[in-house]
Amino acid sequence: MDVQRKLEILADAAKYDASCASSGTEKRDSSDGKGMGSTAPGMGICHSYAPDGRCISLLKVLLTNACNYDCLYCVNRASSNVPRARFTVDELVKLTLDFYRRNYIEGLFLSSGIIRSPDYTMEQVVSVARKLREEHHFRGYIHLKTIPEADDALIAEAGKYADRLSINIEMPEETSLQQFAPEKDVRAIRRTMGRLRLKLDEAEEDRNAKTKAKPQRFAPAGQSTQMIVGADAASDQTILHTSANLYGAYRLRRVYYSAFSPIPDASRALPLIQPPLLREHRLYQADWLMRFYGFDVAEIVDDSAMLPLDIDPKLAWALRHRDRFPLDVNRASREELLRVPGFGTKTVERIIATRRTTTIRLADLARLHVPRNKAMPFIVLSDHRPTPHRLDAVGLIERFKPKATQLGFGF
Repeated sequence: MDVQRKLEILADAAKYDASCASSGTEKRDSSDGKGMGSTAPGMGICHSYAPDGRCISLLKVLLTNACNYDCLYCVNRASSNVPRARFTVDELVKLTLDFYRRNYIEGLFLSSGIIRSPDYTMEQVVSVARKLREEHHFRGYIHLKTIPEADDALIAEAGKYADRLSINIEMPEETSLQQFAPEKDVRAIRRTMGRLRLKLDEAEEDRNAKTKAKPQRFAPAGQSTQMIVGADAASDQTILHTSANLYGAYRLRRVYYSAFSPIPDASRALPLIQPPLLREHRLYQADWLMRFYGFDVAEIVDDSAMLPLDIDPKLAWALRHRDRFPLDVNRASREELLRVPGFGTKTVERIIATRRTTTIRLADLARLHVPRNKAMPFIVLSDHRPTPHRLDAVGLIERFKPKATQLGFGF
């Protein structure tokens, strides 16, 4: 099998991993001689985003889609009837360098099915990163998937070469993992996460130590994980509790939520349709509230244990707690301002900086790029005060819901 065909198979097999997400869009190309560039087929190139907002292109691919395990939710499971392929280490190194030299990519995202043993698979994955770094002095971004239960020395070596390491928690609950992936052990996954955290902590201590010795390098972009949403009956509340635990126990940089996608020849134990992608989006919004806005899981989700799909979770919280509003923007604390619908973290910082020198008025919000339509019922300014009946109105929620639109008929 030539490298082109391997790339087609192994890039397609990697698309279910959301750890470096590529935005979905329509397929376009210039094969008809008109225009320039394309969005398809991509051949494994996806877009990821750095913490400062930069968009970077990564070659997202598997080393192999052959796998010893038979996880029901995975298209690459042992019993799956899909074409199989495997890159050699040298093929993948050359492919990465060729793409990089052509300015197609700025880095590599590498995962793999588990073959022979966790140690053998991890050693192959690490070999790619080692060759890129040591033999070719590759300075681009590298994200490696960690194989659970791989030898500690291999994990340490992976962190030496990778910018980020990740290991998928797979399912929100241990019972679900036992049902869908009985060969995987959630305790082994968490043990590996714990070992990664210890090494990350040690590397951080080395960096902070005031010595002349060069600090050890270990995955400076930290570790992340991915959870499948909608394959089991876990509620949003359960999913967010699992995420909160992972952030607290293992200091993860990110938990990625991947809406379950029906796969060919799927097990009857799996749902026939995928959950709404909006559910995945709302979980990301709720995750953001936990990490940057000081919300607790119990505050984000109401008694239904599910996030509303028609409005975002922060607005839903504000509508459930109208007694805390309206809030005086010129006097409220940072923590209070962060709970105003429409106010992001940067907006709040701009408001706090501005009100040190002047009183914020209605016209100032536009200059601060605040989405006023969402915030106005919940805030007080020197020249704006919402009427009490407006905030208490039963129909206030309708103001924020998307307008119904008529389906098109093509005429």
